[in-house]
Amino acid sequence: MKVSALIPVKGFRNAKQRLSPLLGAADRELLAEAMYRDVLSEVTRARGLEATFVVTGNNRVAEIAAAMGAAVIREPSETGETGAVDLARLELIRAGREAVLILPGDMPLVRASDIEQVLSHVPVQAAAPFALLVPSHDRLGTNALLLAPPDVIKLRFGYDSFSYHMSQVSALGLALRFFENEAIGLDIDEPQDLRRFLAIGRDDGETYPLARQLMTAAESRTRRLGGA
Repeated sequence: MKVSALIPVKGFRNAKQRLSPLLGAADRELLAEAMYRDVLSEVTRARGLEATFVVTGNNRVAEIAAAMGAAVIREPSETGETGAVDLARLELIRAGREAVLILPGDMPLVRASDIEQVLSHVPVQAAAPFALLVPSHDRLGTNALLLAPPDVIKLRFGYDSFSYHMSQVSALGLALRFFENEAIGLDIDEPQDLRRFLAIGRDDGETYPLARQLMTAAESRTRRLGGA
């Protein structure tokens, strides 16, 4: 079975607003772009993928994707993650793609080997519909979905998406397949996610040194304000 990767990415302006207690808008924009670059770099390095696609309505995101060797599926306008992925899945089906691995662009721990671990679960022959899920670390979100065909289940991203996707798999009578992966499980949404990432300390991408710099500056500001 041939698998294509799909990464939905919004524009970086006003990104990661749940990090606003810690980081200003400009810092969040830098962080979102660094995470996207790191994820895309690792996905395009992973062995076993037929192709990598980025779905976006943003010119900057599309330029980075093209420069890093990914194909771009353009949204007419940004409609949210679920809408973007649904649009892209239709495009992939029209293009005859057998299976899709959907990944967010904000998992700075992920490495090519993690992607390859997911792909190792793919059946050689697409004899029956197939779905494999990887939850977020809190088991509320869904941080990876491997689907064959690409539209085998309905999707709904956001709070408690993992339970929703598991229920979709069960409703169709598909074999229930999921596993946990620490790197894929950690997406950066909340300040505690960023602290957890820094504590693990993988510094072989763009995100870690930038996040460390931004966190140090944020902590310094907090100390100054506290002492005022």
